[in-house]
Amino acid sequence: MNLTFRQLKVFEAVARHLNYTQASKELYVSQAAVSMQVKQLEEQAGMPLLEKMGKKLFLTAIGIEMYEYARTTMQKQRDLEEIIEQLKDLQQGHLKIAVASTANHFVIRLLAAFSKKYPKVTISLDVTNRVSLLNQLDNNECDLVIMGRPPGGHQLNAFKFLENPLVVISANDHPLAKKKQVKLGDLTKERFVVREQGSGTRGAAERFFIEHNLEFNTTMDMSNNRAIKHAVEEGMGLGIVSLHTLGIELKAKSLTVLNVEEFPIYRHWYVVEREGKRLSPIAMVFKEYLMQQAKNALGDLSVSPL
Repeated sequence: MNLTFRQLKVFEAVARHLNYTQASKELYVSQAAVSMQVKQLEEQAGMPLLEKMGKKLFLTAIGIEMYEYARTTMQKQRDLEEIIEQLKDLQQGHLKIAVASTANHFVIRLLAAFSKKYPKVTISLDVTNRVSLLNQLDNNECDLVIMGRPPGGHQLNAFKFLENPLVVISANDHPLAKKKQVKLGDLTKERFVVREQGSGTRGAAERFFIEHNLEFNTTMDMSNNRAIKHAVEEGMGLGIVSLHTLGIELKAKSLTVLNVEEFPIYRHWYVVEREGKRLSPIAMVFKEYLMQQAKNALGDLSVSPL
């Protein structure tokens, strides 16, 4: 086949939106021009790439393969353009980072410190859940991801760069908040507000209770730590969260970190990249920055108050 870059670019937009009108608006060309490019590509392939059912467009089997090829080609072109620009000056470039919502607070501090050192670097930051992070890695949609330890089976390289202590929190007027030390057995009498299934924090907490032969009573699950902290503050139960999410609450003294035996549960934060990914020069600089300077940049957030 004699495919052209323009055909692939147009088809990638159509396949992503599954809509000719939206693709034409994105590319600033007429809908007729978009249709013509797709038709030419279908003639090259000798098979239809799209099919219409009712008012909706769908990719055919060969269309799915063509979309993956086109998407990969577009990404390689963007990577090449960025590398060329960054090689002119390693002090500039664009960094695309995706971060677990649990890590949002301290990552903002890290990025602020990094930006002071490299003021010409522009940064795109996506704060999202664990499932979305893995999807972005699988689809090569970002440079690096900051998250807890990723699961196997995703062809990833993960590098730990910072301890992630999980602590038990309560409302200030909770009976356990008055105790100098809380025994593990006391936790079995309490109910917990927890993260959703699939969350790394929830998984670590569940494994901890199983390993200590304790019952883990949950009253509600939530998709973000802000909601958990608010629920705990309102007396809906105890919570288990990363210490790194508590900077504001510890300063305001709006929650209590309980001194529970065997806690904190120590996990780690990882900087993760897709296996075989060719990092841009500025992404390599940022990765090295995390590995070497994250703890110093965070200061008191990396120190447990217990």
